[in-house]
Amino acid sequence: MKLVHWGESPKVAWRPGNETTLHAAASTGSERICIGEQWFDPGVGAPTHSHPPDVEEVISVLSGQMDFRIDGEQAVLSAGDAVIIPGGSVHGFVALGEERLHIWGGFSSASPRTIFVDNLDEVVEIGGVEGERLDATRTTHAV
Repeated sequence: MKLVHWGESPKVAWRPGNETTLHAAASTGSERICIGEQWFDPGVGAPTHSHPPDVEEVISVLSGQMDFRIDGEQAVLSAGDAVIIPGGSVHGFVALGEERLHIWGGFSSASPRTIFVDNLDEVVEIGGVEGERLDATRTTHAV
């Protein structure tokens, strides 16, 4: 049995104004899924990026609002909203308003590869176990 104690998962900053905790990923012993929780200060979000075509993602908004963009479409998501992101889609978001954005997300991969539009030469693996360690939650390697 694999147990996760959320309060013991390390919180790291992927960029200024962000905190991230992984609850399940390859780095925590998961074999097929990656589940995480994130907090974003107003004006902060996830830069435009994509994951492999076979990796689906879901993001649920627990509190706050975000301006979400995917493959040329845009929507404002609020607490209680979720978006299912097809594999290979180019997407990103930014926290709106005065309230801190709190989201919960999951991937259909234990270490989803992430390629940022502004840095196509590097792959970041969320929950990765191979490559150069960026922090307690991610690894990276050149394409």
